[in-house]
Amino acid sequence: MRTMTFTGCSPAALVLSILLGVAPAAARPIVVELFTSQSCSSCPPAEALLGDLAREGGDILPLAYHVTYWNHLDWRDTYSLPAATQRQHAYAGRLGGGVYTPEAVIDGRTGLVGSQAASVRAAIAAARAGAGAASVPVSLSRDGGLSVRLGAGIGSGTVTLVGFDPRHVTSVARGENAGRTITQANVVRSVAEIGRWTGAAKVLTVPWPAGEAAAVIVQDEDGRIIGAARNGG
Repeated sequence: MRTMTFTGCSPAALVLSILLGVAPAAARPIVVELFTSQSCSSCPPAEALLGDLAREGGDILPLAYHVTYWNHLDWRDTYSLPAATQRQHAYAGRLGGGVYTPEAVIDGRTGLVGSQAASVRAAIAAARAGAGAASVPVSLSRDGGLSVRLGAGIGSGTVTLVGFDPRHVTSVARGENAGRTITQANVVRSVAEIGRWTGAAKVLTVPWPAGEAAAVIVQDEDGRIIGAARNGG
């Protein structure tokens, strides 16, 4: 660890859905946000784990946010974003502690060292067990831009649009990872708040973000993720 200071269905509901010819709603993905840098020698194992999660698919949405605070060293991360650093600082304010790499934040609730595979997977399992409570259905469709459909529910939250690239391979020339070639999954290229959800169903239509794929995250005021979906990737 490198520190820097600076909804599922019940069996009865499933049977009823089959009899009526209606597919049950898919459980929302558990969001795994990794804060990382190409300049950090402790980060490649965490990025490899994120790549494993991306390949496994299923109900996990892994995203790699490349922070800026390592860029003063010998290597500037080619995908670093000020918005990534800001997002990690916001989590630090909610969850306590400082910012560091590699940090994984699971479903907006738990922060831990992103290279500790057993701990990350345990946190994902815990988040999955509680994901049905206070959730908002989210679906995305692409038609030139991006249409974001938010279902009705209880609560409110901020709607964040994330653009990302599914895969990059980077040869690092200088710094702590000099000479290494790093394979990176779900590299975040843009982050922007696009609105608020206040419990009523609504549709947001926005331009496609920077990145090959897109994801939408809905978060309660305390940072808990209550809705998420992806398109592509």
